[in-house]
Amino acid sequence: MTKATPNAPDTRMSREAHEAPARCVEQLRRNADLVREAGRQLRDLAPPFAATLARGSSDQAAAFAKFLLETHARVPALSHAPSVGSLYHATSPQFAGVPLIAISQSGRSPDLLAAAQDARDKGALVIAVVNDSESPLADLAQIVIPVHAGPETSVAATKSFVCTLVALAHLVAEWSQDEALLAALETTGEVLEAAAGADWTTAVDLLKDAEEMLVLGRGPTLPIAGEAALKLKETSSVHAEAFSSAEVAHGPMTLVGEGDPVLVLAPLDVARTGMRERLEDFASRGAKVIAAGLAEDVEPAALVLPLQTDIHPVLGAIAQIQSFYGLAEALSLARGRNPDNPPHLNKVTRTL
Repeated sequence: MTKATPNAPDTRMSREAHEAPARCVEQLRRNADLVREAGRQLRDLAPPFAATLARGSSDQAAAFAKFLLETHARVPALSHAPSVGSLYHATSPQFAGVPLIAISQSGRSPDLLAAAQDARDKGALVIAVVNDSESPLADLAQIVIPVHAGPETSVAATKSFVCTLVALAHLVAEWSQDEALLAALETTGEVLEAAAGADWTTAVDLLKDAEEMLVLGRGPTLPIAGEAALKLKETSSVHAEAFSSAEVAHGPMTLVGEGDPVLVLAPLDVARTGMRERLEDFASRGAKVIAAGLAEDVEPAALVLPLQTDIHPVLGAIAQIQSFYGLAEALSLARGRNPDNPPHLNKVTRTL
């Protein structure tokens, strides 16, 4: 098990986040045969599209799955709103023969269970990506992919999110027979170990008094930006909003002025196009830009965060959230909060 960085605060969030690299290595080993078989089934199925079903952090993982499915498996993917099946009972009959990837840490949220069951009743192939393989969601799914994160007690999900991203990358790599991604996954442990050891807490001074901010990503890092913004809300009560670096110029740019913080999680693939120009624009407005990415893209930032960049872009995105969790915890503590127990939140959200 990976140990927390020496002298790091002894919070459950910190301890659990630092477990992620070893948990992911174990997951890839334990899931090798079942994910290979799931990939074969999906190639044989050759569905016209795929769908995801999730809420909260898991919905950010679902957005990551959509990116992977559309760019690696070349399968269109949609986000299936849980209420369509749980409240309206209006799941389309066109879900027959379509994989529905239901993502949940607990596998116990009532609305997800109802929506997954409604989709299965319409003929969907339900694939459960869950931390608890004994959960009701796992019971109703035809294919179960455990993320093997182990018990997670901090309300703020960390290792379960990272493990879920790796499981989704593994599934899509086997489905698409993407040799480059399959090879990259063999380096997951060392990449995430390095990311866990990267110190992003230097950004705390620039963020500790923030009330609102933007978090930018694009391509593989847009869902990572979404998860980072969610964690900033949960653990530090910062009104953080995630946007694509391409989309932000279509309106949200007007919100940014002198002294406003902007966290940029720059991708390592072709989605980095225009990133430097965007950062230069923010810097010219006096924004406090904090960025991780390729040196030539993030040079205009006021603070450049350490990131290994000679890696597969999918692993690069996962590495960014692994590093970010250390910043999120440190910022929460600097603002006098408890990152393990954010107010008004529970580990299992029982939405109806």
